[in-house]
Amino acid sequence: MSKEILKKVRQIEIRTKNIVNDFFGGDYHSNFKGRGMTFSEVREYQYGDDIRFIDWNVTAKTGKPHIKVFEEERELSVLLLIDVSSSGVFGSKSRLKIDLGIEIAAMLGFSAIKNNDKVGLILFSDDIVKYIPPKKGKSHVLRLITDLVNHNYDKKQNQTSIKKALEFASKISKRKNVMFVISDFIDENFWTEMKYLNFNHDVIGVQIYDIFEKEFPDLGLIQVHNSESNQRVWIDTSNKKIRDNFSKDFSERLNTFAQKCKNIGFDLIQVGTNEDYVKSLTRFFKRRAKRT
Repeated sequence: MSKEILKKVRQIEIRTKNIVNDFFGGDYHSNFKGRGMTFSEVREYQYGDDIRFIDWNVTAKTGKPHIKVFEEERELSVLLLIDVSSSGVFGSKSRLKIDLGIEIAAMLGFSAIKNNDKVGLILFSDDIVKYIPPKKGKSHVLRLITDLVNHNYDKKQNQTSIKKALEFASKISKRKNVMFVISDFIDENFWTEMKYLNFNHDVIGVQIYDIFEKEFPDLGLIQVHNSESNQRVWIDTSNKKIRDNFSKDFSERLNTFAQKCKNIGFDLIQVGTNEDYVKSLTRFFKRRAKRT
């Protein structure tokens, strides 16, 4: 592994672990419940305790009422589904869409291991590129981040098949998991699979877009490359009407997608490459915690 990759992984680790320590510990824990309740201890009955949990054997032996105390079984498996198709290799400001996706994935991974959960990774484009089964521990999360950083995003022009990614995630998941789908969601025909997966698991989408996709600048006559269709077209961006139409069309697509997600009960976070994703995710987790 090159020194450059190691340096980048280390930088991501430092940034995201600080975010986890400062912001996400409690938010993550309160959002994702464990698989059930497990027995913890027996203690003497106190006023207000639920009499259904009285341990009659201990009560008979001691002559005083005792109850069984249960705690949440915290261990979860978290799957990070990352879109590594060509459309992620786009960015008009300080970072590419995929760079933002990697940092968010790292933050979620460190949040999971801080709560003693397992973390796994699925990289996908028009097919499944890589699958790493969920495991615990810092070294495992660092391996996931390294694989994300080390992936050859310029290898070829890949389209996206979110449908295949969701089908694969469903196939390998034998029990309820928490799943984060990190993508720009430039794709169609995956809603049936999304409904099914979301019914059986706790699925959250992180839709990443670039500010130039939403607010096209005046750059004169430019050639635009659609990395998903591999087509090139010329656009006169000096024409304000054309720029306004681009902005309106993209905003409408974002809003339409968000509404579709809401209609099927699929939680979605929309984050621009120019935004502070920490604030976006913090707001989302706090709102979501109030519902659970």
